[in-house]
Amino acid sequence: MYLDTAATTPVRREVLEAMWPYLAGGEQGVFGNPSSRHEQGRRAAAALEEARERIAAHLGCRPGELVLTSGGTESDNLAVRGIVLASPRGRHVVVSAVEHDAVREAAEALRRLHGAAVDVVGVDARGLVFPEDVRGMLRADTALVSIQHGGNEVGGVQPIARIAEVARAAGVPVHTDAVQSAGWLPVGLDALGVDALTIAGHKLGAPRGVGALAVRRGTPLEPLLYGGGQQRGRRSGTEDVAGAVGLATALDLAVADRTRADGLARARDALVARVRTAVPGAILTGPEPGPDRLPNHASFCFPGTNGETVLLELDRAGVSCSSGSACAAGDDEPSPVLLALGIDPAVARTAVRLTLPVGFTEHDAAAVADRIRDAVARVAGLASRI
Repeated sequence: MYLDTAATTPVRREVLEAMWPYLAGGEQGVFGNPSSRHEQGRRAAAALEEARERIAAHLGCRPGELVLTSGGTESDNLAVRGIVLASPRGRHVVVSAVEHDAVREAAEALRRLHGAAVDVVGVDARGLVFPEDVRGMLRADTALVSIQHGGNEVGGVQPIARIAEVARAAGVPVHTDAVQSAGWLPVGLDALGVDALTIAGHKLGAPRGVGALAVRRGTPLEPLLYGGGQQRGRRSGTEDVAGAVGLATALDLAVADRTRADGLARARDALVARVRTAVPGAILTGPEPGPDRLPNHASFCFPGTNGETVLLELDRAGVSCSSGSACAAGDDEPSPVLLALGIDPAVARTAVRLTLPVGFTEHDAAAVADRIRDAVARVAGLASRI
């Protein structure tokens, strides 16, 4: 049972079928460079623009406001570094204590390489930011506020629209990382009131290596990549036509799947309740089930165990899950996100995250809770004998 969709999802068959003509040659293939002037190039360019229009429609922006990228990390870096370096206001950045490493490290690079000032706004015990705390950090030289929409580690849904309203009143642009939320919640520049928004294809059923950044018209943006001037000079390099078509198709399917979010949330609620019953010492991290939490997300700490060992036991029992962000794989330090919630470092090392696929049921929840109970009991028993 694969319960690690926050890390990646399988490529959907419909996406592969949509991409195939733009990967292969032959009579039906459209493999040309979209910048080329011949027939193959013109057909590729037409497919690229059609995909761009579909993606833009889902993100509430114009096609010209969309930058196609290699994924969430590049999009976050382009937003954070690109907007700050181009800003006429100054080089002060506000990020939250629970940001993905792609945002946190991009802000740190601005500090280290360009002398930017970086302020980190804290969160409550649920991992949520208070808009008024953001207001208190804004300065005359603030170039950007970057706060995630949906959290990958503890599943919190931030009050982005309210945060954006606070920043807008001060004339400060806002970026949000919507990589985790785009598959489940309405996202878009106007829907959230933001100036830049990140998505990644492989969280939605598209291949790894494709993503997008929506950037509101008029927002200054310094590119990360220089070259042939593609994408209005904001991201040079030959565009991945097949990837763009795949991302557009994946977004179409994900938006259709949002009608099943309520059912998935009920199954998630059953999983949380059953784990709490089966493992009395279990600690749910992040918000309680409800509108402040992504519908497919459950995360726990199991004091008295080792999280990585619990994961190994679950893997042997046929449950694939994680301890947190897959982007920090191999790091045995306690998660900065969990520490920001006020969780003790020793307890933070016991974290297990379960992110559910469409189709997960309450029956599945019962089976998974039983396997978690058994895995935790085995690991706790081993620890007591050491």
